[in-house]
Amino acid sequence: MKYVPLIGRTLFSLIFLMSGIMGHMVGATGTAAYAASAGLPAPMALVVISGIVALLGALSIILGCKAKLGAWLIVLFLIPVTFTMHKFWGITDPTQSQMQMVFFMKNIGLIGGALMITYFGAGPISIDASKGK
Repeated sequence: MKYVPLIGRTLFSLIFLMSGIMGHMVGATGTAAYAASAGLPAPMALVVISGIVALLGALSIILGCKAKLGAWLIVLFLIPVTFTMHKFWGITDPTQSQMQMVFFMKNIGLIGGALMITYFGAGPISIDASKGK
């Protein structure tokens, strides 16, 4: 059972690792265009900054190094993204509204998972555990 938290935090973090790299670094132009369409100021800067926050949070959680702080970074990333980029309540097209509601609720669930990590930490197989944290 001691491997379960390691597997769980790795699986939890993969979405942030991949989106940080592919959506916020490699594909930053497309993501910035989407952010601009949502009315965000300085979309390219926000995309890059949010990508760095997501990557740092994901790596911290995967490695179990200051995992509680890494989980707070994920919360910091998710809250503004969820409420600015997935405003399903303001979309008139039912299909698009439904898709954005799914993304919104996925992020709400991920915030819940991140909050669990902020409380319980990384678990037994982690850098944090080896340092007695």
